[in-house]
Amino acid sequence: MTTTTQPTASMHILKTSADPLVSEGARRATEETSGSAAPTAQPGANTEVVPRARRRQFSNADKRRILDAADRCTQPGEIGALLRREGVYSSSLSTWRRQREAAELAALAPQKRGPKPDPAAAEARQIAQLMRENERLKSQLDKAHLIIEVQKKVAALLGSPIDDTHDKS
Repeated sequence: MTTTTQPTASMHILKTSADPLVSEGARRATEETSGSAAPTAQPGANTEVVPRARRRQFSNADKRRILDAADRCTQPGEIGALLRREGVYSSSLSTWRRQREAAELAALAPQKRGPKPDPAAAEARQIAQLMRENERLKSQLDKAHLIIEVQKKVAALLGSPIDDTHDKS
């Protein structure tokens, strides 16, 4: 059994050499290549690809903190430096200022007094009202049917013809 010491020596060169060209050349000399000059990936390297980029979202506390810092900026260029440091666009800063002003105006608006209406309770009240109205209309319909039946019976007892064509003949 014969072992060659050249690969272990070249691996030693790879580990100890600080020059990347030397380590690349040593690696190519020891590896069997299939004709491609592309370097191979390290087995421990993180090669995972994120499937989809996610947009950065700022919490309300972060927005307030950045807006307060922007409001404290007085010198030219300070706001630009803040935006670069925080990774924020100036349009986002404008939007957040508009949202803050709208929230302040909403806080100053008069609030309606009393308990807030419950949509489920309002729906239940409407259903109960419609059921009462339905029962009232059924009662009126029953009375109308009774009156029509009575009128038919009275007409039959008096013998008056409903049809006027029999009287003329």
